[in-house]
Amino acid sequence: MKRIASAFIISLFAMSMYGQKLLDIYQKGTVRLIPDTEYGKGNDWNKVFKTYYDTMYNTPMGGRKSLVIMPDGSVVVNHRYRNYYSRFSPSGRFEKEFYATGQKGLPFKELTEIEGVINNNTFYTLPDNAGNMLCFDFNGRYAKTLKLDYMVNQMISLPNDKIAVVGWVIKKKSFCDFVAIVNYSDNAQKIIWQNNIDRSETGINGMLFHYNYTFKNGKSISFSTMPYLNTAGLSSPPKIECVSDKLIVSIPGTGEILTFTLTGELITKSRINWVPGTISVEEQKEMQQTAIENYKHKNIPVNTGLASSDEIKIADNQILQQMQSDLSRITQPIPLPAFSTIIKDSDDNLLYFEYPKKENANKFNVWICEKNGRFVCQSSFICDEYELNINPSKMVFRDGCIYGLQILKKTSGVPLRLVKFKVSN
Repeated sequence: MKRIASAFIISLFAMSMYGQKLLDIYQKGTVRLIPDTEYGKGNDWNKVFKTYYDTMYNTPMGGRKSLVIMPDGSVVVNHRYRNYYSRFSPSGRFEKEFYATGQKGLPFKELTEIEGVINNNTFYTLPDNAGNMLCFDFNGRYAKTLKLDYMVNQMISLPNDKIAVVGWVIKKKSFCDFVAIVNYSDNAQKIIWQNNIDRSETGINGMLFHYNYTFKNGKSISFSTMPYLNTAGLSSPPKIECVSDKLIVSIPGTGEILTFTLTGELITKSRINWVPGTISVEEQKEMQQTAIENYKHKNIPVNTGLASSDEIKIADNQILQQMQSDLSRITQPIPLPAFSTIIKDSDDNLLYFEYPKKENANKFNVWICEKNGRFVCQSSFICDEYELNINPSKMVFRDGCIYGLQILKKTSGVPLRLVKFKVSN
């Protein structure tokens, strides 16, 4: 009898631990992400993520992978710039690589990332350069193509046979960010929010910290030295999520939070209740000086092809002169957006993450918003075993846990892992 009672108590304890509301964990302070060592056990990660060390123009590309969780808890991983996807079972076991096939059963020559699932049975992809958005079933069989005539920053599924999209276009005299609702059944589209920014008003520093040089052979150098450059418009697009049958549009640059119906009618307007940070003049100068020293001691960070050594020297000198000139022009703080990204947890809370003030600190401050729209607490996420990449394309909640594509700190070979985190204090 005592054994039965003890087992019952242990069972109740386990149920309370795994059934604990995420909000209760956030309110206790720092949130620790603990890897589930059984998830994905036995996978040969060097084979599963064999494209991790891909490069393009000498720039690493293999880490630009993302994940999508399927209705049964399986996971699909996108391999950017590769023509296939990887499927994992609900326990994290690698199952197979697959690709999408067209109407004649032949594989598509080029595939973009799977962005989400609609109707619990269909994948849809990021639009390609021509605006084609492929839709196919879970076996990769082609279903239809949706057409968008703009660039896309984010897409999420809505529970009414629609897809919400954050898009952008470049106009003659302005940049335009907007949010649209796309009907899956007939491709009809409705813009529910937009913001035009005159090109002459794109931030305090304009194009400061961005460098470009094109060689005679068409190859080019293009890079930025300020990771937090916050020009208005394209650099701070809206973030969208669906919570309790409402579409939430959050604007990083202004801190506004707009609530819409799933058909696009505005319900409420509000604003964040914290003060966004800034990048001080001293911090900017330190970043720029470090970038200058790094550039002096590194080769040009692209494949310059057949460019001559004399032409490369000219490019080096021109870029370094511009970088030094920009260093002397730093005179004002740069305002940071109110938040860097938003992730919805499995209890329908929205997590607004700030920009980390210290590089490589691996600690991420976050403000928690309940599904009723009320901000209730501030917390932070940390992890001892992994270098966290806080991004909704690499970190997805399901049943109180987080599934992520993250970098394991202490390992040999490919460090990328598909990992399941338990959320604890």
